[in-house]
Amino acid sequence: MSASASATVTAEVEQADLDTVRAVTADIAQAVGIVIEGKPEAVRTAIIVLLAQGHLLLEDVPGVGKTMLAKALARAIDCDVSRVQFTPDLLPSDITGVNVYNQSQRAFEFRRGAIFANLVVGDEINRASPKTQSALLECMEEQQVTVDGDSYPLPLPFMVVATQNPIEMEGTYPLPEAQRDRFMARISLGYPGPSAELDMLVTHGEADPLSRITPVTSASSVRAVIAAVRRLHASPSLRRYVVDLVGATRQHPQLRLGASPRAALQLLRSSRAHAALGGRDHVLPEDVQALAPAILSHRMLLTGEAQLSRRSAADIVDEVLAKTPVRAA
Repeated sequence: MSASASATVTAEVEQADLDTVRAVTADIAQAVGIVIEGKPEAVRTAIIVLLAQGHLLLEDVPGVGKTMLAKALARAIDCDVSRVQFTPDLLPSDITGVNVYNQSQRAFEFRRGAIFANLVVGDEINRASPKTQSALLECMEEQQVTVDGDSYPLPLPFMVVATQNPIEMEGTYPLPEAQRDRFMARISLGYPGPSAELDMLVTHGEADPLSRITPVTSASSVRAVIAAVRRLHASPSLRRYVVDLVGATRQHPQLRLGASPRAALQLLRSSRAHAALGGRDHVLPEDVQALAPAILSHRMLLTGEAQLSRRSAADIVDEVLAKTPVRAA
């Protein structure tokens, strides 16, 4: 086979992979859209995080559909799903699992906790104690659980979708920076528009809308799609642009803490997924710019002066995007 023919075959395979990515994600988006009306960008970001092998933090006021979005995404995929209601008395072993002595076999056996699922829905994560929150650190970063010196791998794909209420402070424990850094993206749903809210009164008032969602893809299909997304091309200049953006946050005078190297890695991964959803086999600066606010904002700590001037982390990200040039290839 000639070099040109080989290149043609390779291009056709890559295009077929992209077609599969778009077909699978369109089915998931359509299924989730049955429940989450008028929020296509939030649904799209959730799917991007799934394809990029990240974790999603839904932070907003009560009643806007945070838990509903997490449940709908879980229902759309035929895989193992678990739900954890975070409370102050929740123990780390409730999440990771525990060794229990089996009297009949006269040996300890490991009983798996709720984290052993493809998609874990964590409701009101900031209501758990810091000790329990820290049980998720190894799970989310290394995709394994270590109990009494033994490590147990988690199933793939693996994604944590956690919700929290930023308004209510009583009985809550703010997420530490290490925990927040492990979430690839943070999004807020916001209130629906009048037409979407009117539709919600009809569809949600008659029956449970989640009952209308049937799985549209499988865990194995999601694994294949994730593998295809990871192969998307990112040029050296594009990677340099990501590093420049993240580095600019560390030098910004109104930030006590900028974005971490993990943030740069996750920004590139999510940009690959964003490009794949657009039908491209390569990443553009526009992909990075579209996702930077959701990927970077929740990792930053503002200075006291910035807080007094009512600036937000999202404002800083927008400023960094405006001032950081895209280098030529």
